[in-house]
Amino acid sequence: MTDASTNPTGPVRVRIAPSPTGDPHVGTAYVALFNLAFARKHGGQFILRIEDTDQTRSTGESEAAIFESLRWLGLGWDEGPDVGGPVGPYRQSERTAIYREHAERLIAQGQAYRCFATAEELDQMRATAREQRLATSYDRRYRDLPPAEVERRLAEGQPHVVRMKMPLDGQTRFQDALRGEISIDNREVDDQILMKSDGFPTYHLANVVDDHLMGITHVIRAEEWIPSTPKHVQLYRAFGWEPPAFAHLPLLRNADKSKISKRKNPVSLEYYQRAGILPEAMLNFLARMGFSLADEREKFALDDLVAELDLSRITTGGPVFDLAKLDWLNGLYLRELTPQQLVERLQGWLLGSDFLGRVAPLVQERIQRLEHFVTSTPFFFSDEFPLEAEALVPKKRERKEAYAAMKSVVEAVDGMRAFDTATLEQVLRAQCEATGFSARDLFMMVRVAITGRTATPPLFESMEVIGKARCQTRLRRAAELLRP
Repeated sequence: MTDASTNPTGPVRVRIAPSPTGDPHVGTAYVALFNLAFARKHGGQFILRIEDTDQTRSTGESEAAIFESLRWLGLGWDEGPDVGGPVGPYRQSERTAIYREHAERLIAQGQAYRCFATAEELDQMRATAREQRLATSYDRRYRDLPPAEVERRLAEGQPHVVRMKMPLDGQTRFQDALRGEISIDNREVDDQILMKSDGFPTYHLANVVDDHLMGITHVIRAEEWIPSTPKHVQLYRAFGWEPPAFAHLPLLRNADKSKISKRKNPVSLEYYQRAGILPEAMLNFLARMGFSLADEREKFALDDLVAELDLSRITTGGPVFDLAKLDWLNGLYLRELTPQQLVERLQGWLLGSDFLGRVAPLVQERIQRLEHFVTSTPFFFSDEFPLEAEALVPKKRERKEAYAAMKSVVEAVDGMRAFDTATLEQVLRAQCEATGFSARDLFMMVRVAITGRTATPPLFESMEVIGKARCQTRLRRAAELLRP
């Protein structure tokens, strides 16, 4: 990578482009932090773009949650869907005509083609690739279809996708600010789909077109995108555009070095906000993932990161997302607060009128003194309560049966988009049928997993108030306790 990539001389424009398909992820904040810091260091612009081309999974609720969580952390953006800017729109679903135009341009240039492969054909290709241990699964059978045949199929209305023509030999090389030159054999890269049969682009085409049209100078993203970068480089070449500089940040890891996931650690920013992690502590923690200040201080502010950030100094070893370290760091910040500041933080957390106003109606009919509110509601405020496997197993059921049922509940809750009382009841009642458990037994298991108690305020209403991220964490904890 040239010096201008890590120490640019011209205007810097960077972006993050999350998909609004679930809870806001700590990985999004991690990448956003380094993009923002790099932009601020070089007097540049930080852009938020929403990649919502997956119309079956994208939701407005998820987009709003991304905005809220990033702003909670203080990671504001200069341009984006909600603040506007000179190169909008900033939602990909509003830019489909742009992508279609660019896909047609590639087809006209002979650098992309229409592929009419059916689902059955694709399954057969994948099976063949597995048997023959091929590097790619698509066999390019529609790559050189005669124009007349293409027109005939189009006239018949046959569904199709648009694929790029990757070079069939040679290598694609690119520079990475953290790793130097990376070279990938072109034979290992599929003819990537650019436009899906529904008329929406894939990530690859939309990403390249948007980055160019939005003037992105540096693409700072997670290392999982390294295998896709040759496709992007080839697309830049096909369009005759200069690629941006690339920097692929190391993935956040669990203690066993596996990629961080909700199966082993809470990954939702909402979880950490509800658990009482201070935003400045979370930023400090994420900044330490692969980067350290010259004096190796553990505790430092965003301004310190901005002052010292050099992409070439980020280590590529997988940083461990250590929750004990996060708690330790959060404790340092808490102890620096004055008592009044601590009170203000508590009131801005779950002890303010907004959250208490949601909890109070659920216990009002159950208490006789104000002090009973405290003893009746601890599970609304803390995930730390004693839980034993025996308490989770219904009478006349085996532990392995309870484990299988709890795993099924975890998967069902993971798949929920809306997380309200009515939807929770619908989903959990469906789990009774799926698991063969009675409502009484299954709901008791879930109640104990969520609250640590057998008698509580209404279960579904309580889960809605506690929130999806924390309920997921508690249900996973219960499943692990039950694991045979």
